[in-house]
Amino acid sequence: MASFVSELIGSGDLCDDHHNASSEEKGIHRLLACKLASLHEGQGETEEGGKPLQLGEDSSSESSSESESDNEEPEPEQTNGEPGGPCTEVSAQTEEWEDKELPKDHSHSELKKIQPYCEHCNAENKHNEQVTPRLLSQEQFLLKLDTEGTYQCTETGLIFEVNRKVDIKYCVLSWSKYADLVVKPWVVGGPLFDVKCDPTCLTSIQFPHSLCLGHHDANMTFRVLHVKSSGALLEATVDHSTTHVKWRVSSLSPVGPVIQSEETVYHHGAVILYKAIDHNPSLSFRVYIATNNESFIKDISKSVKHSSKKFMKIDKPPVCQKLLQNGKKYRLISEPEAEITPEEIEFVDGSLLKLKSYIEVYLEQPVEFKLLLVEMDSEEIVWKAKLRECDWVQHDQNQNVSKRTTNGNRRRKMTGSLPDEDVYDKRMKQVDTSDGAKTRTLLTDAQLITLAAKLGKEWIKIAIANLELEIGDIDDIREKKEDVTMCNFRVLKKWQEKERGNATAENLYKCLKNVTGDVQDVLKGFLQER
Repeated sequence: MASFVSELIGSGDLCDDHHNASSEEKGIHRLLACKLASLHEGQGETEEGGKPLQLGEDSSSESSSESESDNEEPEPEQTNGEPGGPCTEVSAQTEEWEDKELPKDHSHSELKKIQPYCEHCNAENKHNEQVTPRLLSQEQFLLKLDTEGTYQCTETGLIFEVNRKVDIKYCVLSWSKYADLVVKPWVVGGPLFDVKCDPTCLTSIQFPHSLCLGHHDANMTFRVLHVKSSGALLEATVDHSTTHVKWRVSSLSPVGPVIQSEETVYHHGAVILYKAIDHNPSLSFRVYIATNNESFIKDISKSVKHSSKKFMKIDKPPVCQKLLQNGKKYRLISEPEAEITPEEIEFVDGSLLKLKSYIEVYLEQPVEFKLLLVEMDSEEIVWKAKLRECDWVQHDQNQNVSKRTTNGNRRRKMTGSLPDEDVYDKRMKQVDTSDGAKTRTLLTDAQLITLAAKLGKEWIKIAIANLELEIGDIDDIREKKEDVTMCNFRVLKKWQEKERGNATAENLYKCLKNVTGDVQDVLKGFLQER
């Protein structure tokens, strides 16, 4: 067995690449320089975080890969064992996240465990008590367990063995940030998780894996990669089954299953579909072929989110009916015929790859069609789906209905004399409908810079708890290694991009209502400028 390199994780960050900055970003920097000349708060302060680790595998086999230039990560540097590496970063982030529960009807299909169709893998773990966690903000889960026992999370497939009452908070992480820690012959076996609770309350954790063992697991070795502040360790497992890898809890930080095998590895697969949203009558889709691994699927979602185009997820049964193998070639077929690029691919488990491969499907006319994924050697159908116009038209109609409902709820008039706080609360709900349409003043970059200087050092907490940004957005900002004011400004810009036409002073006032300091006074000034 090859030895595993226990590589210490550094705490350095990326520097911003000004040579590759867009003209818009250069303009923002110039504007920032002018505004910050008179602002001294936050100068020289830098919010430093752990450096995301670089990929450890060759991505040369990818085709039609999306370039996530905004999320490029540097080659990891050797360190001298300084604390504060990625795992410390993740732990600190988790502690900062607010226990903000999402609505009960909130859809979370991106991370919900996809049950594989396999005669070997669906018969086990039925005896464990099934529990549904609370879904918190920023894709966190929370389980409140009242007594000792063995419990299986219905959302992620994790199985917790606890010895007393405990609250467990956990989330799915990306393997690509830790790719250089997975050294051949070891390969990813399932999702990577960050679990937070009192470790003395947890006896063991069983991690779901994405492999089909069938009758071929005799020559497989399972371990759990445990990323600690001092480095990464390969820790022994207690046992493994056709669906899970059991690990005795020693301490808690990023952990996930890895394997090495002398035989062919078979993966449970999933096909994830996204449709480009634009005003063209033609149809354009991205087809991602992935292992049934939540870390991989989360990475795909993030990749689509950071694309220059806007996409919607098409809800079709994702599970492959035939197992996927590394090195096998597959072809995507459309009926009727469509432009498919590339026409065939060689499958690789892309869990460790920063760039996620996809196949593009293009049709000039919006017609119903079938997609079939075929294994080229055997000509067997691995996956198929029929796509109908209602799969995406209904989504657009729902969006329009939602907007009309929201607009109707906001048509209120402010009457009488009210205290200052109530006046501003009412103004946030005011809408000028004199011409039959909403007319709202969006915030300018100059206003955002002014506000950024007042937000203080807690920009990560504000970004997550108040502005509901994604962890990917936080990582993007942190990687630039800029001063606190610039980090605050970028947070506000991310919020502005997310809200689009709703990025008004009124809405920002509402989001930052519980932030202390001069923030409220600045926002009230913006409101009075209307």
